[in-house]
Amino acid sequence: MNLLTLFGSRRGILGALLWAAPVIFLGVFFFYPVANIVFNSLQQGSSGLYDTLASQRVRSAIWFTTWQAALSTAVTVVIAMPCASLMARTVGRAGTWLKALVTVPFVMPTVVVGGAFKELFERIHGSLGLPNLNQTAAAIIVAHAFFNFAVVARTVSAYWSGLDHQLEEQARTLGDSSRRVFWQVTWPRLKPAIFAAGAITFLFSFTSFGVILILGGLRQATIETEIFRHAVVRGDLLTSSSLAMIQIVAVLCLVAVTSSLERRANTNTQMVRSAIAPMRRATKFGVISFTVLFLGSPLVVMIERSLRVGEHYGVQNYRALFEKIPQLPTTSAQALGNSVLYGLIATVLALVIGLLCSMAIVSNTNATGRALDIAATLPLGVSAVTVGLGILITLNRPPIDWRTSWWIVPVAHALVAVPFVVRSIVPMLRQIHPSIREAAALLGSSQFRIRREIDLPLIARGLTVAAGFAFAISLGEFGATSFLPRRADTLTGPQAVFRLLSTPGDLLRGQAMALSVVLALAVATAVIFSELLSVRRSRSRKVDLPIAS
Repeated sequence: MNLLTLFGSRRGILGALLWAAPVIFLGVFFFYPVANIVFNSLQQGSSGLYDTLASQRVRSAIWFTTWQAALSTAVTVVIAMPCASLMARTVGRAGTWLKALVTVPFVMPTVVVGGAFKELFERIHGSLGLPNLNQTAAAIIVAHAFFNFAVVARTVSAYWSGLDHQLEEQARTLGDSSRRVFWQVTWPRLKPAIFAAGAITFLFSFTSFGVILILGGLRQATIETEIFRHAVVRGDLLTSSSLAMIQIVAVLCLVAVTSSLERRANTNTQMVRSAIAPMRRATKFGVISFTVLFLGSPLVVMIERSLRVGEHYGVQNYRALFEKIPQLPTTSAQALGNSVLYGLIATVLALVIGLLCSMAIVSNTNATGRALDIAATLPLGVSAVTVGLGILITLNRPPIDWRTSWWIVPVAHALVAVPFVVRSIVPMLRQIHPSIREAAALLGSSQFRIRREIDLPLIARGLTVAAGFAFAISLGEFGATSFLPRRADTLTGPQAVFRLLSTPGDLLRGQAMALSVVLALAVATAVIFSELLSVRRSRSRKVDLPIAS
């Protein structure tokens, strides 16, 4: 019997644990709530969906959701491609820092980014006299480009650096200009990565929530905001279920397209390749300047606004975070503390479930393993709003009346983070050659010892990156949390920011910006620290073991 199959078998204690924990977790907190949404929608019959689609507001929301996602994707690809080119050429410590800094906006809390751009647009309107973009589609598109900049830059740059660049060198030798070489030689070869990144960007823009609420207002409604409005504001759970059903079908189609494009983007890299041509100094300066300006402007304005009190500057807005105000059931500092506590719990839970799920996926190369791989990825595609709605209408009856429990909040955060953990760990586990485990087993090592002393050291870098992402995602999660209890002991930082931004008042705006700065700093620290620590671990661990090609 193949030893790898034996290790992954459910007959052993480890095999049972690998399968039971992720299956139960995903089944109870994701598939059961989502299935209940589908059941409630179908229970209304075709008339329920027809009545929902017959609404002019719903049809407008579906159309706006689609075209703004398409335009957001196009804008993001255009403005992120120069940075992808720079990242493909930057290695070493500089490359690590560039990658980490570009990644920070991707995991920033949506309400924080929405508030920062809201302040930026108002500042541009007041200082330069330009039109105020708040509550317009343009504001949403710019914010989506800010969020998904890292998706395009990192995906395309990784693929670009892995190409064999001899074709470009030969074209330049024959006298072609750099511009013609790019469009005639490089661009066609980059299309798989660009399409893959574009599909992911479209998916994230299609399921955007916090940005739409803050920058779009009531005039720019999407499927996500309509689900929230019908469920939370109007209490119409049947219409919300029908809208969620429509979104689930659309998202599943997008996930299928995205998976297909990702597979195409991973097939053409070369093991032996020539070096990419260096970027001109003037071009590099222009790319860096634009990237810093685009990604840094809203953050700089947010910091400046958090320090401004009337006509002066000070730290009063930060001191106000420790004061109780009528708009919140607790202080902003306590809400931030809740976010940190939930983030730590969600990170541990996501790492445990994601690691067990990844090991089960890699240990079973048959259809069962592929099914678990798809199941673990689906929470990434289905929006957090749909997950929160499912928990709201499903886990509300004994013996699983859990929607009012404080721990359901970090569970929902972990559910959103698990796909990122699995996608970070599975590729690294698949690189470990089966002969390593087989040799250890022949020498008498137990399954637990093999996992502990072989698998874990080799995937430590992936675990570190996954932990940073999981913690950052939990700190900024807003979609699912917006459907869960709103007590003092469950209020999170993003929820507090949204409430402060939704209430008029200069002092409340300053406090919202101060809380946003603290949240942004915590997220940036988590992402940058995990990236730098992962690089240090990869350099310090020089394991001379055969790696599968």
